[in-house]
Amino acid sequence: MDMRLTGRVAVVTGASKGIGLAVTRALLAEGAKVVAASRTAGPELTALTGPDLVHEAVDLMDPEAPARTVARAVREFGGLDILVNNAGGPPPGVDLPRDSFFDASDEDWRAMFEFNLFSAVRTVRAAIPHMLSGGGGSIVNVSSANARQPSQINVDYGAAKAAMNNLTKALSEEFGPQGIRVNTVSPGPVLTPWWTDPGGVADRLAGRVGTDRTGVLDKLVPETMRLTTGRLADPEEIADVVVLLASPRSASTTGAEFTVDSGFVKAV
Repeated sequence: MDMRLTGRVAVVTGASKGIGLAVTRALLAEGAKVVAASRTAGPELTALTGPDLVHEAVDLMDPEAPARTVARAVREFGGLDILVNNAGGPPPGVDLPRDSFFDASDEDWRAMFEFNLFSAVRTVRAAIPHMLSGGGGSIVNVSSANARQPSQINVDYGAAKAAMNNLTKALSEEFGPQGIRVNTVSPGPVLTPWWTDPGGVADRLAGRVGTDRTGVLDKLVPETMRLTTGRLADPEEIADVVVLLASPRSASTTGAEFTVDSGFVKAV
């Protein structure tokens, strides 16, 4: 299926690995031009560098970074059609999961909201004027199944992502009539480096329960999270939904949440 993205200009935040890398790769494959924003590029993103991809080295905890990233897209490619707010998860220096609500201080909460919500707010604020001047666009906010399935071990993260879902709805109502669609993709557990890297969540959980990384990923997590599919999702499965929502083929889809969570969320 042709996604009709050839020549369209996209910004993807958190693009160096995991879901962001998969989204960047998928957009390039569809002919889009991409500004990939992350603190560092990493070897996999660097391997994609070419005339249709530039890396913007930014720390999105910096309030000025979102505007610089959008400006880079306009400067390099002449405009902006697509924004994928993917940057999120634990802020630098923070480890998840926690053991309790009481493990997160005020500063931890501020950092979590800064990274997972305010960075997206600022990027949207910078992006929308360019989208309006170009006749419209698509914003896809990557949230989390924890926005609707609360967890005491990730309480500050889930609260920030719930706010992201609310933001998506509000933006879609205000700017939909002006040609800007805004949607949310909410992943469940995904085989990203946050889980799979040495010392990552899988290793930390393995140390707590007396198993190994493979046992955590293949058995413990699917069983304890009651994943209907019996496995964590691949980043490419999230990217496919993001690209479809970015595409003009989703022209009548706005203000929607697409959950790609292996059946984690059970509520209607």
